[in-house]
Amino acid sequence: MSNPIYDLNQKVALVTGAAAGIGAATVEVLAQAGAKVLATDISEQGEAVVAQWQQSGLDVAFMQHDVTDAQAWQRAVDSAISQFGGLDIVVNNAGIFVGGKLLDNSLEQVRRVLQVNVESIFLGMKYAAEVMQPGGAAGNGGSIINLSSVAGIIGLPGHTAYGSSKGAARLYSKHAAVEFARLGYGIRVNSVHPGLIATSMGDQVFEDFVSSGLAGSIEEAKAAVQQMTPLGRLGSVADVAQMILFLASDAASYITGAEFVVDGGLTAQ
Repeated sequence: MSNPIYDLNQKVALVTGAAAGIGAATVEVLAQAGAKVLATDISEQGEAVVAQWQQSGLDVAFMQHDVTDAQAWQRAVDSAISQFGGLDIVVNNAGIFVGGKLLDNSLEQVRRVLQVNVESIFLGMKYAAEVMQPGGAAGNGGSIINLSSVAGIIGLPGHTAYGSSKGAARLYSKHAAVEFARLGYGIRVNSVHPGLIATSMGDQVFEDFVSSGLAGSIEEAKAAVQQMTPLGRLGSVADVAQMILFLASDAASYITGAEFVVDGGLTAQ
């Protein structure tokens, strides 16, 4: 990188939900900044994506990983340390979208979105902090970055289940940040809140707007969101990945317990 403050050489990162979208973009950005990265995903397609990065010279590896499984988290953290010699950065990116109107949601749907979007963040922070704190197997502190959403800050129709999970991710990050700082762990925790991003999950959101009767077509839904957004466009995965790079780097060494909105000005209105 041209700016040495964003240099992640000698750093080891673990990124979940890394087979596509924001997760894949984050792995690439962190690795290009010099980090060694363990990319994990429940989908085996991540293996092929990582193979392409390896061929281009990036120091990355892949591991299949169910982020709702405590033992799988232990294996992932142990694998990052055994393969790369430490753990300095954890990006809790894996998540699912469950839309629909509140009256149409089932208890099973709500429990599932909370399991994947909230319990995984608890597990990620727990197993990461155990090894990153002083005396741990890595022991150098570091940065934990939890992916939330603008739906974790403001209310949106068709987002009650998803938004509640992302609101929990936001506050979980703040509480952990203060606790880890007070206990002298040397671990910063922050949350990132994307707006509507052009990904497969973003497409799910637009499809849900239509199926819930909130828009007449996907094109209409996209146009409405862009009109609501001061910058007038959907976000890209690169927009979010660059924010994650900043939070992972020494440029953010005095930042913890904060939320970073990447939404083109949507929530500023």
